[in-house]
Amino acid sequence: MLKKETTQKKLTAPAIPAVKASIQPSVFDAMPDGGYVREAQLVPSPKRPGIAAPLPFSAPTLWRKVREGTFCKPYKLSGRVTAFKVGEVRAWMAAQEAQAYDSSAVVAKLSKRTALVAV
Repeated sequence: MLKKETTQKKLTAPAIPAVKASIQPSVFDAMPDGGYVREAQLVPSPKRPGIAAPLPFSAPTLWRKVREGTFCKPYKLSGRVTAFKVGEVRAWMAAQEAQAYDSSAVVAKLSKRTALVAV
């Protein structure tokens, strides 16, 4: 008698192509300084995870900074539309970067002085 060979085939799931998480460049980068940008284009939103935002904080933080006077004043373009001037936002971002750079230099100098005094 002949034995029938049985081969077991392994079942494998079909390959699923990997989806690249592509982040679209921010509209803010391409806008002229005289243009206007709305809140949705400035801050990240969980509703739009694939769109880059130039500011690293949330919308409530943005409006708190506006209320405290630590961020640019918005312009009322119509009854329901409020926007910020792109040039003013860029100037604010540059000032924040310069301030962070200056404060890190001050901290470095102070730590050197403290190290010298401790010796």
